[in-house]
Amino acid sequence: MNVGTLINDLTVFVLAILLGFEVISRVPATLHTPLMSGTNSIHGIVLVGAIGLGATADNALTSVLAFVAVVFAAANVVGGYWVTDRMLQMFKRRPVPKADKSAN
Repeated sequence: MNVGTLINDLTVFVLAILLGFEVISRVPATLHTPLMSGTNSIHGIVLVGAIGLGATADNALTSVLAFVAVVFAAANVVGGYWVTDRMLQMFKRRPVPKADKSAN
């Protein structure tokens, strides 16, 4: 891997981080959780892509970067489903307490 390719790859990586942060920061809080639940499939694709990059790694730096990408993508998928589950728990009906018959 030559230096020019590494610089190009790192430039795309940094621009993707900045663009992602800018897009997510402009989403209102009321829409963030529903959008997160809808994008879990996209995060799954990112995870598969990171695994694919790790499989084709040809040096130590690429392997480390691929491992970091897999960890972040997996955390994103798990966190997305965790937040979605918490959101869905808010909409479940609470059980109605039974009246105590011995008090009569």
